[in-house]
Amino acid sequence: MNTESRPTPGEESAATPAAWDIVLRARLDTRPQALDYIGALFDAFTVLEGDRCTGTDSAVVGGIGLLSGRPVTVLGQQKGATLDDKIARNFGMPHPRGFRKAMRLMRQAEKFRRPVICFVDTPGAYPGREAEQRGQAAVIAESLYLLSELRTPVVTVVIGEGGSGGALALALCDHLIMMENSFFSVISPEGCAAILWKDAARARDAAQSLKLTARDLHGSGFADEIVPEPDPFTVAEAEPVFADLKKRLITRIGALSATEPGELVEARQRKYMKMGGSKA
Repeated sequence: MNTESRPTPGEESAATPAAWDIVLRARLDTRPQALDYIGALFDAFTVLEGDRCTGTDSAVVGGIGLLSGRPVTVLGQQKGATLDDKIARNFGMPHPRGFRKAMRLMRQAEKFRRPVICFVDTPGAYPGREAEQRGQAAVIAESLYLLSELRTPVVTVVIGEGGSGGALALALCDHLIMMENSFFSVISPEGCAAILWKDAARARDAAQSLKLTARDLHGSGFADEIVPEPDPFTVAEAEPVFADLKKRLITRIGALSATEPGELVEARQRKYMKMGGSKA
């Protein structure tokens, strides 16, 4: 993978893809998904299911893995590859039980002092009637509150789509890594265009205005790190990217694990409290 000619984060270049083009790349079915990352990065992985309340949710994968011998709790949003798999996983849109499962494993990780690694890839939390009846908005807020006080390291990797609250529920972290052609946004470009201009066909304009790319978010301080990827980025070309990301995770988890839990929480809260403030 040749990355020598790639612009550094925040640097403009004629070769830099437009925001809408990055959105389309992030949505490609051929991109590696959460289970591909989990299988490549961790020496072993044991799946844990259920929220101990209403059931399980296949849109959220959770369990315990070994990162270079270190036990870690792993959470990932899985869209599915085949049509049947996508339907079974609700196209990566979690129900409240998916977020409750994630929170159960976060609390378990804190109890046993395991770092948490999250892989975000979702169009957003499922907006259906059942999900709303079971407290979708409330459970996302509860997840954010839990992450804000979790006394163990949390690293999140945005591997594709970072859609609204469904993504944010796993992204309040100590260190946010974004794949080069991933994005994170409060709303989809199509939804934004439909609201602002009553025309979803203006999604390209909306994507540019939303500043949702990894480069944009690194420049604003939301994303801490960008991982380069080849074009096209498929599972067949992913081995060097996985190796690069694994090194980054080992380094970051090691540094965060050496921090006293109270200091970790304070630093995490300061990070998000200052977002949106003046840079003067």
